[in-house]
Amino acid sequence: MEDVKKKSLEEHFKWRGKIKIEPVVKVTDAASLSLAYTPGVAEPCLAIKDDPALSYKLTRRWNTVAVITDGTAILGLGDIGGVAGMPVMEGKCLLFKEFADIDAIPLCVGTKDVDEFVATVANIADSFGGINLEDIAAPRCFEIERKLKEKCSVPVFHDDQHGTAIIVGAAMINAMKVTGRKLESSKIVINGAGAAGCAIGRHLISLGAKNVIFVDKFGAVARGDKFENPEHAVLSEISNPEKERGPLADVIRDADAVIGVSRPGLISQEMVRSMKDGPIVFALANPTPEIMPDEAKEAGAAVVGTGRSDFPNQINNVLAFPGIFRGVLDAGATDVNEEMKRSATLALASIIGDDELRADHIIPSAFDKRVVARVAEEVAAAARRTGAVR
Repeated sequence: MEDVKKKSLEEHFKWRGKIKIEPVVKVTDAASLSLAYTPGVAEPCLAIKDDPALSYKLTRRWNTVAVITDGTAILGLGDIGGVAGMPVMEGKCLLFKEFADIDAIPLCVGTKDVDEFVATVANIADSFGGINLEDIAAPRCFEIERKLKEKCSVPVFHDDQHGTAIIVGAAMINAMKVTGRKLESSKIVINGAGAAGCAIGRHLISLGAKNVIFVDKFGAVARGDKFENPEHAVLSEISNPEKERGPLADVIRDADAVIGVSRPGLISQEMVRSMKDGPIVFALANPTPEIMPDEAKEAGAAVVGTGRSDFPNQINNVLAFPGIFRGVLDAGATDVNEEMKRSATLALASIIGDDELRADHIIPSAFDKRVVARVAEEVAAAARRTGAVR
């Protein structure tokens, strides 16, 4: 890991940025200049003035996404500021281009004021075909996304929430198949009730899960308790039907699955042994998971997933966002709604056929050529089916 970090820093000094802008049109003489710029460019400007929707046909907006952060939750580094988060935003833009041929622009907004951030993004949203929010801390991320969805005519998608939820959902569907379980009858514990954890739980419930329990630093989230995070009050109404209380070690007993989106070392072998036979363990803290895969398996886990590429079953957002936005842009979508998210999840899960499915292969590789095309197709179809298109 230290070698990778050192090598990455060296390469970043060489690269001086991971993306660049290149022209589609060549300007080599006065004639080509007059068409691409003045005086000819006035005509498309006037056409868009009369019909703003033509901006999707007369500019690159149809294939451009903004990747925007306030720098408050950069990877596992925390609140390091927008400028320090730029290498991550550029990396995200690189993945958009490499996996889905989408032009993405990294933007770091220098404010922690929710309304100021929202106003900034809303005021530039019409320059893009979609907004990908990235690395924004909870609970502010929930309010920011909600307000931007109300203000913007383009799709707004917080990948740390929904991209993660979609991947986890697909992996869980297939892990359930491997272990002979049903989502509807399984007890699923989510350790970490921040942006990713909350979205994962909501998404699993939308997929049919009936018994999801969120655990934060104070213990299980249960209806009737007092909460620091207003989002937890909402979640308490749709989760933990038995009103279980206590720390993770208590509520994980007899669980079918545990999902860690928290910190290293928080899931012990004793906890895994207290779960039902052959449980599912997704330990997604990066770079060090809540429990290492070999330890989880030694304690009896049947299926183990992490966020790392050096272990089987990597649960990584790159499996979701390129295909989702490819489908969004292709369909001319105005939102990324629940039906589109469910369709993306089912598409991902379906890529692993019964002949391929096994305990160490429940989710496709990020480099599987089927992923972006399948997800994009299903997301676009769901957008049209639900009327979420221009």
